[in-house]
Amino acid sequence: MDIASIVGLVVAAAAVLWMQAHEGGSVGDIMLPGPLVLVFIGTIGVGLMGGTLKDGLAVIGTTKKAFLGKATNAAETVGVIVKLAERARREGLLALEDAIKQVEDDFLRDGLQTAIDGTDPDELYEILQGKIQAKKAADKQSAKIMGDMGGYAPTVGICGTVISLVVVLQNLTDAAALGPMIGAAFVATFWGVASANFLFLPLQSRLMRLSGLEVAQMELVVEGILAIQAGSNPRSVAKKLESLLPPGTVVPDKKAA
Repeated sequence: MDIASIVGLVVAAAAVLWMQAHEGGSVGDIMLPGPLVLVFIGTIGVGLMGGTLKDGLAVIGTTKKAFLGKATNAAETVGVIVKLAERARREGLLALEDAIKQVEDDFLRDGLQTAIDGTDPDELYEILQGKIQAKKAADKQSAKIMGDMGGYAPTVGICGTVISLVVVLQNLTDAAALGPMIGAAFVATFWGVASANFLFLPLQSRLMRLSGLEVAQMELVVEGILAIQAGSNPRSVAKKLESLLPPGTVVPDKKAA
């Protein structure tokens, strides 16, 4: 689990609360039910309108992934692939049928099984690339929903402020209450802007980053599977895959057990 998003949100929220206290206000001044419900529920509602029902149902999983999703460990995957390449080199491709049952990476396991089944290398490449493209499309849509909500939230907040100001204008005779009422009216605008820049847009960036890492690992896996299928020398496989890793990445011990 990678808690970068949670840590970032806590730090941002702490900065807001500190400023509120520094200016002489209280948390209760901005924690008003009306603006909170309108901005968050309203923004989610209009965000879902831009996609399908399936997209909407996926928002829960998308949000969980954005907060708790773990970055892929490509270096560890390289180690696994090289060990498999060594065994395939010694015993043949069919010998991997039992070994791949212990592989945790679904994409690697399924790809190797397809290779073991005797699929032509070109066809295997097309199958694996098709899966990668499908993942890219799904991830892009998930990030788009978050980005859309980040774009809608400030306007939804302004709508809340307008609603509150209409009420204020209907009560101009109560001079003593005008100040608090006007102040409360702008709380919706605050939450609209804050939710967009402290939540929705950062989560969109987070999803895009996680997707990029996952896709990069999948591309690396494709190269590894094709090399294993071709019976390449494990040392060559290791060097080729390591060249695809970020500089400075340390690969775990690749020697077969």
